[in-house]
Amino acid sequence: MSSRTETSHPSSPVSPADIADAGRLIQPRLRRTPVLRDDGIVYKLELLQHSGTFKARGATHALTRALQAGRIGEAGVVAASGGNHGAAVAWAAKELGVPANIFVPTISAETKVNRLRSYGATVHQIGAVYAESLEASSQFIQAEGGFSIHAYEDPHVVMGAGTCAMEMEEDGGPLDAVFISCGGGGLAAGSAAWLDGRTEVILCETETTNAFAASKTAGGRVPVEVSGVAADALGATTIGELAWEIITASPHSNVLVSDEETLAARDWVWDRFRLRIEHSAAVAVAAHRSGRYNTAGKRIGVIVCGANTPL
Repeated sequence: MSSRTETSHPSSPVSPADIADAGRLIQPRLRRTPVLRDDGIVYKLELLQHSGTFKARGATHALTRALQAGRIGEAGVVAASGGNHGAAVAWAAKELGVPANIFVPTISAETKVNRLRSYGATVHQIGAVYAESLEASSQFIQAEGGFSIHAYEDPHVVMGAGTCAMEMEEDGGPLDAVFISCGGGGLAAGSAAWLDGRTEVILCETETTNAFAASKTAGGRVPVEVSGVAADALGATTIGELAWEIITASPHSNVLVSDEETLAARDWVWDRFRLRIEHSAAVAVAAHRSGRYNTAGKRIGVIVCGANTPL
């Protein structure tokens, strides 16, 4: 399934200038991940970023701005996430010398908990599910005054994420369309804000992690139930409000793929490039390979957004 919308791009809450400023601030601490050209496609290998995903960009930018503004107290930064966002916040906190308190459910995999601890974070395993961990983190903030960074609703996070597309365009040249995996929408929104109407953003989701597609069909943000192989990273139940505002004001399309196509794309990346990517990153590859978006005669890019996956 694919659909296309072309609209004008009015004044955005996140501008290209904001993203350029973010880049100057955070790039000394981050890796400039390479681009790989193959069969005319430009792949941005963001799986090689610190903490294993693009999320290190937004976490580093938001935390740096908060430090500059004097908003970080003794309790440091707080996040509720045993996944990519939590790892990124923990890594950024270590890099910037800030205490990190990360809240995860008791069912979180030991490998994820150990990784958070390897970044120096204090890990609080509270609650049977994420919602209970989130509530515990909120109570901690109220009691201790910790600073919370949202995974995709914070404009500074979106600005940081947008530096990925900025580098991709600088290193890979102008593109007509870029395929981007979408959960809460932070990476897609940052990319759309940087590309500023020059390039169409293709939002890639699975059939069971389809917050953007469902909202587009409904004509506004709606909640969805999520499941499937990519739900651990793309499992936002509602597309972010900030992402919705930016993306729907930009040239964009969306593509849905199945879990089976996602798994096949992950295997294809390994066979072709010997890169092991996480399921969420494989969604963008699967969407491109599905043929549901017509790429004929177009310069195409794919952001390979992460590699936090078992071997």
